[in-house]
Amino acid sequence: MAQKVGAMETAADFLRRRAGDASGDDFAKVLDRVGVKPPQPGDELPFDKH
Repeated sequence: MAQKVGAMETAADFLRRRAGDASGDDFAKVLDRVGVKPPQPGDELPFDKH
């Protein structure tokens, strides 16, 4: 369990460093540029049989 916690903290630190001073608004602007497009082949979500 401690290994998983350590790995998650490392991942969180990595993401914080990569984000820098970016904000949620910055992220929304990037998503707005993408628009509504179907996923590229291989990027689809798996089919849920439930």
